[in-house]
Amino acid sequence: MSLTRVYLRALSFLAPEKWLTIILIVAGGSVAMVQVYEQILFGRVVDALAKKTDPTPIILQWAGLGLFGILAGVIVAVMADRLAHRQRLSAMRSAFERSITLPISYHAEIGTGAVVRTIVAGADTLFGTWLGFLREQTTAAIGIIFLVPTAIYMNWKLAAILGILAVVYAILNAIVVYRTSDGQAAVERHHISVAGRVGDVIGNVTVVQSYTRLSAETNALRSLMNELLHAQYPVLTWWGLLTVLTRSASTVTMVAVFAIGAVLSAQGNASVGEVVSFVGFSQLLIGKLDMLSGFVTRIFMQAPTLRSFFGLLDTQLSVTERPNAKSMEDVKGNIRYDNLSFRYGPGAQGVFDLNFEVLAGKTVAMVGPTGSGKTTTLALLQRLRDPEAGRVLVDGNDIRDVTLDSLRRSIAVVFQDAGLFNRPIVENIRVGRPEASDAEVETAARMAEAHEFIMQKPGGYQYVVGERGLSLSGGERQRIAIARAILKNAPILILDEATSALDTETEGKIKRALDALRKDRTTLIIAHRLSTVADADLILVFDKGHIVERGTFRTLVSHGELFARLVAEGGFHEPTEEEEEEKKQQERQKLKDLEASG
Repeated sequence: MSLTRVYLRALSFLAPEKWLTIILIVAGGSVAMVQVYEQILFGRVVDALAKKTDPTPIILQWAGLGLFGILAGVIVAVMADRLAHRQRLSAMRSAFERSITLPISYHAEIGTGAVVRTIVAGADTLFGTWLGFLREQTTAAIGIIFLVPTAIYMNWKLAAILGILAVVYAILNAIVVYRTSDGQAAVERHHISVAGRVGDVIGNVTVVQSYTRLSAETNALRSLMNELLHAQYPVLTWWGLLTVLTRSASTVTMVAVFAIGAVLSAQGNASVGEVVSFVGFSQLLIGKLDMLSGFVTRIFMQAPTLRSFFGLLDTQLSVTERPNAKSMEDVKGNIRYDNLSFRYGPGAQGVFDLNFEVLAGKTVAMVGPTGSGKTTTLALLQRLRDPEAGRVLVDGNDIRDVTLDSLRRSIAVVFQDAGLFNRPIVENIRVGRPEASDAEVETAARMAEAHEFIMQKPGGYQYVVGERGLSLSGGERQRIAIARAILKNAPILILDEATSALDTETEGKIKRALDALRKDRTTLIIAHRLSTVADADLILVFDKGHIVERGTFRTLVSHGELFARLVAEGGFHEPTEEEEEEKKQQERQKLKDLEASG
């Protein structure tokens, strides 16, 4: 994207308030014309004094014009700032909304720190661009446009000197832009690397401390910063040199105006007032050219930041909603995978030819080695990705034909990583259903065996869990995540290693809660701990993206194939009739307890 296109796209964000933008441009143009005309009036006052005539009418005109310029300047200063602030927050919101809709693979590749920098730095850069456009660039450009014909009309010889100055400014800026274009792009890449490294380290600060990586990570960051400075110094040198050269050109111009003006005045070809006006013109022109030169400097140095920001906004969603998508209502939870395949890139990883059905209220467990396709299978159900072939049906509806909101409202998920926000416990549970009452939140927590430990925390349900829930134990985090899913009360439930972070005693409690939760819900379970899937209605065994076995626990164990080997390696056994009866009694007692507490 060229520099001009970057700038024009940045200005396009002002379109929602185009009429206010136009008013501010007009006000800024008025300020610019006032500034030019003031120099003419200054010269006329000097001529009046030289001729010993009354300068009062000119002074009064000057005062009135100055008052108008002040009012216009106030409008630009106040309203432009407010407009830029509003649009900055709007742009940041748009980038944030886009970032949270992008697939996990995007965030994994870019890095959280880099994404945050792109959003914040991009919005801040847009703010500065808009403010500069409304306050400085418009005024400078209109001022120069108005000044040129005025100066030529008054005295073309003195105007030629100002023209030469403008040409010198343009040439010098073009040279520096050409010399530093690649360097500035490299600078932005280094900035993103630094931000990514910082985010990566802070996000894993417990690992850094545990493995005594403090010195190593600090040195690595210092190395990245040194690379940043190494790339930035040549760019800064060129722009510093530009400042020196333009200042020198400005000084030479001022001397030339005085010298040539004195000669023309002595020859009777210019009045003293005209020479004074041209001195004012030269100062005004220098100021405007400095503004434009500064603008060129800023937009050039900030263009890589804006390109990254626009790149985030332009990133295509891997999953889009069809224009005629309908909302699913009264979902029962019948799920069918119909000859479905999905491949990651050109490799062999993915899932292939999946065909199975889950009837409403039944439980299907997915087991298999790491990377065998279990998580991908459930990601396709949630439309985190779309299949290359085949389809997923919910209650007979192709999920690509329904709205994403209605689909995902029908599914509750308990992840292996609980995914808690740095907010109070009650807010983390209410993620499942924001409008839920305190009583409903507490009921969900009791079902998840979480109420007791919550009440032991300072502030109870108002206890802030820390970033990613790090102030809680693994089991506590998982139970809050389960309470969240219970509160959502969705007809379809996904358990992705939901008990993996729990000790044996806690796992037993959670299994009872989950068994109660699974009642009358369609449940899909991913597990490596096979004890959590022993009572599933159907077990699907995955290997290299294919379903290689399917059946009940007893049937699969008797086959003596992959599932049987997984069971043997894990040391798990088939549940006995006594264990199943005990489990049912525990479920009935749990339901009675919940009814009594409710």
